[in-house]
Amino acid sequence: MRLIICTLTVLLISSVVGSYKSYAFQKKADTVSTSDVQFTDIPTAADSLAVIKKQQAEKSTQAPVNQSAQSQKPKTLWQVFIAGLLGGFLALLMPCIYPLLPLTVSFFTKKSANRAKGILHSFIYGLSIIIIYVSLGLIITLLFGSDALNALATNGIFNLFFFLLLVLFGVSFLGAFELTLPSSLANKLDANSDKGGIVGIFFMAATLVVVSFSCTGPIIGSLLVDAASKGDRLGPALGMFGFSLALALPFTLFALFPSLLKSLPKSGGWLNSIKVVLGFLELAFALKFLSNVDLAYHWNWFDREVFLSIWIAIGILLGLYLIGKIKFPHDSESSSLSVPRTFFAIIVFAFVIYLIPGMWGAPLKVVSGFLPPPATQDFDLSRLSSSNAAAPVQNVSIKEKKYEDVFRRGKHNGLNEWYDFEQALQVSKELKKPVLIDFTGWNCPNCRKMENDVWSNALVYKHMQNDFVLLELYVDEKKDLPVNEQYISTYSGKHITSIGAKNSDYEAKDYSTNSQPFYVITDSQGKVLVPPQGANYNAENYINFLESGLKAFQNSH
Repeated sequence: MRLIICTLTVLLISSVVGSYKSYAFQKKADTVSTSDVQFTDIPTAADSLAVIKKQQAEKSTQAPVNQSAQSQKPKTLWQVFIAGLLGGFLALLMPCIYPLLPLTVSFFTKKSANRAKGILHSFIYGLSIIIIYVSLGLIITLLFGSDALNALATNGIFNLFFFLLLVLFGVSFLGAFELTLPSSLANKLDANSDKGGIVGIFFMAATLVVVSFSCTGPIIGSLLVDAASKGDRLGPALGMFGFSLALALPFTLFALFPSLLKSLPKSGGWLNSIKVVLGFLELAFALKFLSNVDLAYHWNWFDREVFLSIWIAIGILLGLYLIGKIKFPHDSESSSLSVPRTFFAIIVFAFVIYLIPGMWGAPLKVVSGFLPPPATQDFDLSRLSSSNAAAPVQNVSIKEKKYEDVFRRGKHNGLNEWYDFEQALQVSKELKKPVLIDFTGWNCPNCRKMENDVWSNALVYKHMQNDFVLLELYVDEKKDLPVNEQYISTYSGKHITSIGAKNSDYEAKDYSTNSQPFYVITDSQGKVLVPPQGANYNAENYINFLESGLKAFQNSH
């Protein structure tokens, strides 16, 4: 059982990294004083449904919608559900819930007149838990709305709030204090649970939810933060459904088979150890939100090596805790190191060793989507030693790239990027090369994964370096457009004032999507040559995409 517990904890690490694959908040490079920082929202194509519906009749002349981009939303919802499910199983192992499992099941089986009624009551109890948590997810959506949830991902104030919230949760799990709801609320619910019948069982479930908040609160908070940042209407509710389903299943299962209770490990210090491990993970998870704000608002505090050094420090402390070299307030004394803790410590220390070369520029593909872009790193041995370090010279009439200073921290080693659509078309005409449009973002984990896993392929890199005009359009860039370039979108009806809003509006209006990454190949007039596509981590697929675009461009000239 303890080995299963450790396995679940390892899975949480994977889910934390995986669930951030659609986290939407972005990064950037420009030295700006924080004294006059202003947080702004980015318009999205969903802001005016009426306008969007009006535009549908005009879509026949536009490029076909990318099917891979459309298919990302259901996948994201599955990720939210699975993350909730794993979170629920972990919450079940918390000191506030685990000891209540046999007590609650015994209560139903003994109090009921017969076994069938006891099982029915257990089903109602489990269903009540699900209803309570799913209602919480729905309330989050109703309070903010689906459009606002999407905006949270790129909002500086909310990202700072999420960072501080997760740090608070992490410190709580480490044992500094306990987050609890008012005891008067628990007492009222407990009093109502004595009424009997379905109403009494519901209030028993509500009492469990309130009493166990000190253990489940940080997990629920993390899940809701992650689900909300996905921007999907069903995200919070689906995350809470997965969480509550995992929490409710054991109560029903053990009511069906009471003899299984004998196989449960006894409560003990290992329950608190799981809390502490989750506390470390919460702290590591929180750093992503701080990195989002730093990159998007050009604070330039939180470069790649700073992020890695903090992760390495957290990993070392977690490893030392697992082998018993560090103790926290609620830990019990242990005279020996258990086998599960040993194996988990090996995994943690191995992960730390894997991260260390990243301090000198190693790509770290496993976590590349989570890290700041490589260009933010001050000392990169791979960049210094690369024979392709310098981008090929493009002999064109344009001598100064528009917005180049803004996106310096997002540059790619050896590639020649452009950041303005009109300039890219002009360069395409002069060089007689197609334009590869990369709709990307500062906080786009899938974009970083594509750049590290696919663009690093030798043939892909060669094509992008020599055969295309690379146009990078960041959809979350906060920098204001010049006043004479600001406009009212005919697509969303919003006042477009920033570079990111302009790029996002262009992507939504012309390609009916707002997902990133999104790749489009056009000719010198901006005409789409082949169907666009989104994230696909198969290098062969991307090579075929590029070569089909090249062939179409050559055939059109």
